[in-house]
Amino acid sequence: MRTADVVRSATRNAFRSRLRTTLTVLSLFVGAFTLTLTTALGAGVSDYVTKQVASLSSGDVLIVAPAADQAAGDGPAEYDPDARAQSSTPNPLGSTSLLDEDDLDTIAALEGVDRVDPVRQVAIDWVIAPGSDHDTRFELSVNPTSSITQSDLVAGEQLDQTADAAQLILPEDYVDALGFADAADAVGQAVELGYTAADRSEQVVEANVVGVARASLLATGAGANEALIAEVADAQAAPDAGADAGYAVAIAYLGEGTDAQGVVDVKDALAAADLQGQTVEDQLGVIQAVINGIVGVLTAFSIVALVAASFGIVNTLLMSVQERTREIGLMKAMGMSNGRVFGLFSLEAVVIGLLGAGLGALAAIGLGSGISSIAASGPLADLPGLTLLLFEPAGVISVVLVIMLVAFLSGVLPARRAARQDPIESLRYE
Repeated sequence: MRTADVVRSATRNAFRSRLRTTLTVLSLFVGAFTLTLTTALGAGVSDYVTKQVASLSSGDVLIVAPAADQAAGDGPAEYDPDARAQSSTPNPLGSTSLLDEDDLDTIAALEGVDRVDPVRQVAIDWVIAPGSDHDTRFELSVNPTSSITQSDLVAGEQLDQTADAAQLILPEDYVDALGFADAADAVGQAVELGYTAADRSEQVVEANVVGVARASLLATGAGANEALIAEVADAQAAPDAGADAGYAVAIAYLGEGTDAQGVVDVKDALAAADLQGQTVEDQLGVIQAVINGIVGVLTAFSIVALVAASFGIVNTLLMSVQERTREIGLMKAMGMSNGRVFGLFSLEAVVIGLLGAGLGALAAIGLGSGISSIAASGPLADLPGLTLLLFEPAGVISVVLVIMLVAFLSGVLPARRAARQDPIESLRYE
């Protein structure tokens, strides 16, 4: 029997007992469906994080803050007059402690750090576009780390941190609210920002919109250049605060061309000084780690389904071998080798695996694509560029091949039993 004949015969034989084969295929379908979805979820998150790192990171910089606060244990912590000042809200790295001038000097003195700049947080009360048909004031927050991140722009250009004039990157959802025709129309326009100064007086500063940005995981709020931040921060600083006011975070600029090991060395040096540093990649990596954990749990469930399906394949083929004992004896009596018999039953298992995997993958792609579209226009509308379930051809093919391999391995035992049967005894089987 030629190889092509073995393949055709195996395909036909796989459907001799349609009910038994259908049930086995369904069990493989569940595993393939779940595994395809979890693979697509992981690919979608990884793709989005990669895009965010590429669009947001502006080079070798570290966001530095005091080390995360440690739990005090039972009861309240003892007051330490020499401890760092505390903030009422956690900083982006999760600590409520504030950096002081000594911390800034320590960071600047580290090997591999070119310079360090404290991040001054400002509070903007409202924004309005003067002269537009919309005279309603809208609340606006400013991203404190916009000086080191690149915005994911819809229109316009990045902030010029060396400019003397106040510049602003406007979030995309403010375009319509402020009365602009579209994102391109907003670029180059002036807006007024209202804020409360340290003496409780209301102040207004005018800023030029240089770009419009999409929302992202890290770049929340508007972006402001150093000139705008400095003007508002100086007005909001308490007159007697001096150098003891403290800073939530600081930006450490690393030397040009710092490699990965150099970044690790600076982080270790910061840790030794009771400080912590993170890159934009680190912050996004935390989010990805959480998603990967969820994907891992879902993948475990799909693996359990595949293990259960493998027992179904073993049972299906063992019963097929038993029912076709005389047929196996006849094939051997006519000269069919043990290898051909083994290949015949192994191919039956592979056909069942291919059918279950193919149907499961196709169903996952169909349903998953619909879910992604609904999520992109609904709950995830604020995260443009995120494809919740990204079905990459390589990932889908890998899932199908893995399930076919599982099916083949499950069929080895029944195939070996069929190949080892004695032709004379098999022909006598009733």
